[in-house]
Amino acid sequence: MHVRPAQPEDRDQLLEIWERSVRATHHFLKVSEIAALRPFVAEELAKAAVDWWLLESARGFPIGFLGVTHGAIEALFMDPDHQRQGGGRLLVAHAQGLAAGTLAVDVNEQNEGAVRFYESLGFSVIGRSPTDAGGRPFPILHMERTVPEGR
Repeated sequence: MHVRPAQPEDRDQLLEIWERSVRATHHFLKVSEIAALRPFVAEELAKAAVDWWLLESARGFPIGFLGVTHGAIEALFMDPDHQRQGGGRLLVAHAQGLAAGTLAVDVNEQNEGAVRFYESLGFSVIGRSPTDAGGRPFPILHMERTVPEGR
């Protein structure tokens, strides 16, 4: 597996990874809610303010992606067929390398697998919002970790 900068022509594949990942992990969302979020996610993937990174398999196929800005993970999604194989850890390590010490991430509280994943990597909850960024009733946990200098 390797990480490379995502290109505009990768956006459709990123959107497909997002949808497959969300359907597999965000069981608290209805199918109609996922469909309603899709255009918003497509718009987010086009934003130049976020550094988008693509994780490719050894065969060169897109299997995950990462969005990073200002020391924060804005998005991290893995294709369900490639979860629990080290790709998520590789993307977090890449994000940490881009951050200046502290790395933050917001996680849906109801996505317990993601919360456990980030906790296993040393992230701690530093706050909670009762709604997501769109004002929907999906609580968000604000998490961060600090890696000591020289590591």
